[in-house]
Amino acid sequence: MHREQLLRALDGYWTPFLEEAAMVERTRRFIKHHKDCFDRKLRPGHVTASAWVLNPTRSHVLLLHHKKLDMWLQPGGHADGDPDVLSVMIKEVEEETGVSRDHIRLVNGNVFDVDVHVVYQTDNDPRHVHFDIRFLVEMDDDVPIPGNEESHAVRWVPVRQVLAYNNMRSIYRMLEKTRRMLTFQNRKNRSA
Repeated sequence: MHREQLLRALDGYWTPFLEEAAMVERTRRFIKHHKDCFDRKLRPGHVTASAWVLNPTRSHVLLLHHKKLDMWLQPGGHADGDPDVLSVMIKEVEEETGVSRDHIRLVNGNVFDVDVHVVYQTDNDPRHVHFDIRFLVEMDDDVPIPGNEESHAVRWVPVRQVLAYNNMRSIYRMLEKTRRMLTFQNRKNRSA
């Protein structure tokens, strides 16, 4: 998925969350106006990619406790100039969890969530904005997850406990999408 493909994916993406819809539009404008939108050196911001990782039963979410940010988050990171955000997302999940990409299954190629958030100044980086494109990924929860040096811990968190780890609006939104997906699947199974 490259720049034009990403724009088309965003054009076809619909969300019931008004706040997210505004972020989708802001992300579209940013990508259209910055051909180098995937370059992490671009200021005021750049496109990033992350994954909402669920186990096959959709009962648990994989979160990592990020050392630098000191918070529980979904795996993801910088594109570093690579316009293929799907590939970037898979690479980031593999690197941050320590799990081989053979165990990482893309549920579909559709955008799952879009979030625009400020990253505050650190010793290495000035304040900037991440235009995060998120995809839905599935991974077996019995596969060992060694993590890497960027995280204090990586763990499967029961869906009902996710907000105790991180109650940011974007996490709530992805959690709510997960709940809606489960409700739809349960209704579908009962009618079959």
